Amino acid sequence: MQQEIRVLWEPAAAGVRLLRVYGDTPCPVLPGQVAGQPVTEVGPYCFSARREPGPGALWPASAGDLHPICGDFVQRVTLPDSVTALHNGAFYNCRALERLDAGPRLDALGSDLFTNCRRLKTFVLHTSPDAPTGLKKMLAAVSGDIAAEFCRGDRLLGRIFCPEYQEVLDENTPAHIFNRNIEGIGYRYRQCFTDGAVNWAEYDEAFAQADAEEPPAGLCRVALSRLAAPFALSAAAKARYEAYLHSHGALALELAIARRSRVLTGLLVPLVSPQDRSRGALACGQAGWSEGAALLLAPAARPARTKKTYDFDDLDDPAD
Repeated sequence: MQQEIRVLWEPAAAGVRLLRVYGDTPCPVLPGQVAGQPVTEVGPYCFSARREPGPGALWPASAGDLHPICGDFVQRVTLPDSVTALHNGAFYNCRALERLDAGPRLDALGSDLFTNCRRLKTFVLHTSPDAPTGLKKMLAAVSGDIAAEFCRGDRLLGRIFCPEYQEVLDENTPAHIFNRNIEGIGYRYRQCFTDGAVNWAEYDEAFAQADAEEPPAGLCRVALSRLAAPFALSAAAKARYEAYLHSHGALALELAIARRSRVLTGLLVPLVSPQDRSRGALACGQAGWSEGAALLLAPAARPARTKKTYDFDDLDDPAD
């Protein structure tokens, strides 16, 4: 179904800056061009209900009466590949925002972009997993659990999961000096980049240290993400992830079943114990997910080959 989108815009240095988006969908796909110019920037508080947009021009001028797409109404936003900048507070207080799709050119990010976006769980980059992007800056703007996916069309090429981390300021009272401490392996995962591209080997190597520091639920999500889309995954790293899931089979299945994920449940079938499969099948039955129960009750069957086309919701991690 084609969306009806109307935008408030102003000229920018290299194209058009969006000030507000109007429509009837919580999942807008933004236009790549406005008034014949490329859309290159998303302006301050564009999707936030906190602040009214400044003066600008409406496009298309003939569009019908549409309400602003902002605040708690926003669930998912797809930026065109031409966007290079997100200004301060672009998604401030968008509490229902779950996913942001962007292209490889997005690199300039303002402050308070995702403040109070508590349901945000996935960034999707429409480019190759080894391409330089602004992902490192995007991940730095979110301290909570967050996943990042690389795709071409509907084809998932690579996926990482970065657990939550916290920054703690400890005051040295006599000297009034604050020491900044970072708790959680999620910060290290967010640094695994080289020249703007994900350093997949470095990301996988961090798992050994994470095993000693991170709660098992977060590490199961790291392992599941890498095995579900194993871009540049070495044999040694694959074996390490599989061994971890084998030793935490019940928890890994719980995460997969919570999302009713066929891909993740099928991936776990040969890795977990018969006892965990039986308990998982029972949990599927109690939840009314017969397909998952069938997958777990037929462990001898050859696992289905990984599909080339994925339903992104099927791979998403459970909401916290």
